[in-house]
Amino acid sequence: MREPISDLKEEDSFAVDEHIWGHRLYDEQLPHLIFLEFLGVLESNKGSPLVEGANGRANYRPRRQMRLRNLLFNNPFIEQYRSKSMADGEKWEKWEEAFRPGAVKVGDGDLAHLRTAFASFADFAKALDVMRMSAFEANSNKRWSSKFVFPFGPDALYEDIRVDSKGNISNDRRFFARTGEVLYLMLCRSANAATLGPQLVSRLFDPAAPLNRLARALQGDPQHADKSRDTGFLPHRHLPRFDRLCDDWLAILSRTMSATDAVEHLVTSVGLNLLLYFLEQGKAAAHDTDPVEFVCEIISKERSKVRVLSGDSWQTNQAISLRAIRSSIESVRALPEWETARGSADAAAACADVMRGMFQWPPEEMATDLSPEDLVTELIDAAESRHAQHFGRIHAAWSRAIGLSSRRSSRRTRYAPNDRLLKTLVVTVVEGRMEFGEFLREIHRRYGIVVGEAEGARLVRENLVDQEALNDNAARLEARLLSLGLLRRLSDSCSFVENPFYRDGDAT
Repeated sequence: MREPISDLKEEDSFAVDEHIWGHRLYDEQLPHLIFLEFLGVLESNKGSPLVEGANGRANYRPRRQMRLRNLLFNNPFIEQYRSKSMADGEKWEKWEEAFRPGAVKVGDGDLAHLRTAFASFADFAKALDVMRMSAFEANSNKRWSSKFVFPFGPDALYEDIRVDSKGNISNDRRFFARTGEVLYLMLCRSANAATLGPQLVSRLFDPAAPLNRLARALQGDPQHADKSRDTGFLPHRHLPRFDRLCDDWLAILSRTMSATDAVEHLVTSVGLNLLLYFLEQGKAAAHDTDPVEFVCEIISKERSKVRVLSGDSWQTNQAISLRAIRSSIESVRALPEWETARGSADAAAACADVMRGMFQWPPEEMATDLSPEDLVTELIDAAESRHAQHFGRIHAAWSRAIGLSSRRSSRRTRYAPNDRLLKTLVVTVVEGRMEFGEFLREIHRRYGIVVGEAEGARLVRENLVDQEALNDNAARLEARLLSLGLLRRLSDSCSFVENPFYRDGDAT
């Protein structure tokens, strides 16, 4: 069941992608950035986590932490004074004189707390080194206000912002594009949200965690956005994918690992499940009832039939979203209101009203002398052009970011899972140990991942590949898991995948 989109306030003049996937998914917001934005919403609602409002959205007031981010990423003066032969007090003074002119003047110039928090200038410099080492994309050419540290706790969280030449601050929607807000709503609408919410808060927002305390020492008192805001919207009240994501997170959080180690698996799980959501809803919009599949090659030195199929699988999934928007727009022709409008005295205006109700297009000021068919065609052309800019790139960007796709040893992109993704699959799926064949069946059932003969039976029936090639592919995965310490062979025909982070009695 979809939520209405008539109240969507959007700068764009129409909403087609949003009608299918929500407002909004964005290719440049990679899974780690989605997770950080999600944490900002969660932290603001930690008193009642994963509970949406009556309007189907959540309200939150994110942190900005201007002092912390300035000290870390807009502060090239530390090395200049760290190594100088001068008294400690003089180092502080000289550094402050150099630092202050570049501060944005929104509380980041108030530095008195630093001398209290750190015994010496050298300790202060070391603290910056430690926090910078944890940063995502620290060496990228992103502006300093769009660089982020690892989410060690609530004091290390802040939103993406833009700072103009006059020092004015606004939240930016390039890297925090609302996908984390959509993720929050998905988990709000999952069956086990009431269980997951408190666990996330207790595990991820420990103010006494050592590196969170370090972030707090650098930041001082928290700084928040001036006003609270509503999240974007999610058009689906419930989907099985929401429950799958929630249950996967509960499984990860139950494992015997630190919160910082769990974050890596949570981020990968976000990327995989959101990618599946994107493809599943694209198929639904295109009236395609076949399940999403990722035919995965376990990389070998030689070109194999599975490699070719894996590339074909990637190309097929890449085309899903474009088919979805065309089908979504063309579905207006099946509406009874459309037939009524076409038969009215002013068919152009009446059909335009129907289109406006579905897609917020055409705008009121636009001339309505287009024929009904031309209305559909014109919106398809405009929607396909806009789709290619961001939504159409999601599958390629996210599958690569989570280690699902690769061009290694090939000129074509295809599905070839890396070690990080494989570890997350084991941590999430396996309780204690699981027979290898059962593991292959389970990752196919949950995520559509095809590796071996049983999961690829359709491909064999259609003469696209033979059993031997799929068996060899599965054998390579078995060897990979063995090398990672995630599999034990009891005999040539009996292997078990083992989760080293599982403890008897863990609840998923």
